[in-house]
Amino acid sequence: MPFTREEMSAIDKAPIKAPVAVNFMGLTTDEQADRRHHGGPLKAVHQLAPATYDKINAEFGLKVRVGTLGENLTTKAVNDLPEMTEATVCIGDVFQYGQDEIIDGNGEDSVQLRIVQPRRPCYKINDQIGQFTKVPNIASWVSKQGISGWYFQVVLDGMINADLPVYLIERPYPFATLEKLWQLSNSKEKFAAEVIKPWLTIECLEESWKTVLAKKIRKG
Repeated sequence: MPFTREEMSAIDKAPIKAPVAVNFMGLTTDEQADRRHHGGPLKAVHQLAPATYDKINAEFGLKVRVGTLGENLTTKAVNDLPEMTEATVCIGDVFQYGQDEIIDGNGEDSVQLRIVQPRRPCYKINDQIGQFTKVPNIASWVSKQGISGWYFQVVLDGMINADLPVYLIERPYPFATLEKLWQLSNSKEKFAAEVIKPWLTIECLEESWKTVLAKKIRKG
């Protein structure tokens, strides 16, 4: 739809109940107006914790709804499991959305998604939420809070549907939480090599984040 600054945008998402096909580029019903900075195999699907909106609304006295910031997926924890947030998910995690069994590599009723990078908040968050408030730079506040959400790479194509279960099926890098990656990447400090180097060995971490981290190594 028409957006600010004479642009088009698909940032404003609405919930759907019908099943959606997912391929290596993401949900087939999804759109991105700015394909240079959004979408593509390493930004195929975006997930954001619903608690993000609780934090924004409490801080700024708003009533911003889930979907306003462009995420494709949200989840709700059950059976006393932790919510999926920047503090509880890791780079390299593979989640299966849908049935709990894949037969002969066929994921007709489910998809498998791997976390490969956080989302970098940008000016469009200001423009989007700016419809509701005069606060000039909510994107900066979001960034300082480490609220990024995360992007998935699609591991297994298939169908995704609302109200179906989500399973964590791989966690190769349990140290690599999104929260920790955000802290290291945005810190003004430098760190000992042994703090940073494990991150540089994560094969699936998107390269621009490795570049940032490599510059955080303290020399000498």
